[in-house]
Amino acid sequence: MPFDQAAFDRDVRPALLVLADGEVFEGEATGAESPRGVATGEVVFNTVLSGYQEVITDPSYAGQMVAFTYPHIGNYGATVLDDESRRPFCRGVIVREMTRRRSNWRAEEDLNELLVRHGVPGIAGIDTRRLTRHLRDAGSMPGAFGTADEATLLAAARAEPGTADIDMVAEVTTASPYIVGSGPRRVVAYDFGIKTTILRHLGELATVEVVPASTSAADVLAREPDGIFLSNGPGDPAAVVGAAAAIEALLGRVPVFGICLGHQLLATALGAQTYKLAFGHHGGNHPVRRLATGAVEITSQNHNFAVADGTLPSADVTHVNLNDGVIEGIRSREAPAFSVQYHPEAGPGPHDARYLFEEFADLMDKGL
Repeated sequence: MPFDQAAFDRDVRPALLVLADGEVFEGEATGAESPRGVATGEVVFNTVLSGYQEVITDPSYAGQMVAFTYPHIGNYGATVLDDESRRPFCRGVIVREMTRRRSNWRAEEDLNELLVRHGVPGIAGIDTRRLTRHLRDAGSMPGAFGTADEATLLAAARAEPGTADIDMVAEVTTASPYIVGSGPRRVVAYDFGIKTTILRHLGELATVEVVPASTSAADVLAREPDGIFLSNGPGDPAAVVGAAAAIEALLGRVPVFGICLGHQLLATALGAQTYKLAFGHHGGNHPVRRLATGAVEITSQNHNFAVADGTLPSADVTHVNLNDGVIEGIRSREAPAFSVQYHPEAGPGPHDARYLFEEFADLMDKGL
């Protein structure tokens, strides 16, 4: 069926994006209708060129609105096979142009249809280059978009608390344990917002029991795992109730591997401090140096908080971000435990760091 431009023009709903500092961007509403014409969240930008569905369905974006720097989003549609979680947890999607017609044999629906189906509001027609430059200079901040008037949106943006000091993990974690994979080892994976692609990799190494974020160390040890995995997830690691204490109780008892938020929580359990980055790392092209070999890995990243350098009393730094020097990996000197800030599962992103899953397998096989 040919594209109906007249019908499209009739359906255009003018909308605004307003940041908490008063910056205003004009666009048009897309995706789901937001209540009273207002959607709010912390506005961050992501630099991936593809993989928009994996980004939108990544639970680590809970509480946030994702602005894509790539100008054309939705080109190849969407399929449930690419979902990274049971539903999107982001508050909204911001794009320059939402593609009007998908073109891919795998597609089951348009990106806009996915947003509507899951109740995720969007705004298109935004000058995302200007928005990205502003966030880069001023830092990530709360914002509001929708069909409401500018004053209403500004008030909503300024009332939005953001993600600091809030336990966002409670919103995304599983309610009850479940098992995936059929590998020869036994792994217990803490679900702080775990991604499907991570489970796919772990499932090749082990039979994985995914447990809620609030699971105690005693409950984990009662499952007699060969290894413990600490997943990615949203928000402030200092606000995740009980997680660091549980991890501390597990250290030295079972090998541990953490990714993203799991990296920050492992570092916290080892005595480190964390802090919020100005605008975070969100994209698929971050260069990271592996200190043991000097090799540079191109990595996928999605985080707003990081481990503070100089606060690790009992761990070595193993990886460093070449853009800004942020700690990207650590290894405990006193227990079989290591973690990375970036996403070696590459969903989406490059595959340079998939060797880390094999390192976890080797650590489990060596035992204690």
